[in-house]
Amino acid sequence: MNLSKLYNNRELVPDHPVYFAKWAEGSQRARSTMTSHLDLRYGDAPGETIDLFPARKGDGSCMMFIHGGYWRSLDKKDFSFLAPAFVGAGISLAVVNYDLCPKVSIEEIVRQMLRASRWLWLHAEDYGMDQDRLYVSGHSAGGHLAAMLMCAQWPAVDPQLPKDLWKGGLAISGIYDLRPLVDVDWLNADLRLDEAAALKVSPAFLTTATRAPVMTCVGGDESSEFLRQNALLGSGCKTAFAGDIPMPGTNHFSVVDGLTNTASPLFQGARKLMKLDQ
Repeated sequence: MNLSKLYNNRELVPDHPVYFAKWAEGSQRARSTMTSHLDLRYGDAPGETIDLFPARKGDGSCMMFIHGGYWRSLDKKDFSFLAPAFVGAGISLAVVNYDLCPKVSIEEIVRQMLRASRWLWLHAEDYGMDQDRLYVSGHSAGGHLAAMLMCAQWPAVDPQLPKDLWKGGLAISGIYDLRPLVDVDWLNADLRLDEAAALKVSPAFLTTATRAPVMTCVGGDESSEFLRQNALLGSGCKTAFAGDIPMPGTNHFSVVDGLTNTASPLFQGARKLMKLDQ
């Protein structure tokens, strides 16, 4: 199978619209029934907004979730469906947005995630969250962005930020060496990557900034390229790598549903990352 097919998750999972519809319905329900602070601005660009679902109980832990869509589609509002499980477990959830390719570059999206992280750290206590209990996760393109954030030198972004702004990261079904995407024509028409630009935003070749734990996860039924990419991040993180979470029998879309089920290996892995009692 060629690279173009191996990276085409929508083609590999023909019933992907079923997942999108279910996510949209669950997200609408979460936003209409839960306490939330929607479309908070972390910057001036149109996509620089964040949705917060604060937990009333718990220890102030917060998970920031970064959505996927190959950096060129989907929206934070499609992922509010993750809030009930996290908030129910005493964990605040922040779902972050960003501008999409080709309007902006992947490098600019990374900069937006730096701004979102800074905003969340500065404003955590306004929403009942602990600055020292912030974690980041993401799926697909969001998994890539979460991995990039674990390599960020925060004091260089803003001297008041701690070196270990994120206390741990969970990267789900991400791409960590972006160079193969240069040759995926249907995708790179929007991403506009060349070899040098792809390498610059490939976390597999960057050093994690701290020893804060990084965990990985990929659906057991995903393509050989996604399985390879997942292993690449684990081997690249070295001292920070805290383990891979197996999700057998799941595809690129169904794997995310593990975050809605507190008994799933993925949700339990997130709890372990956050040092919460099992």
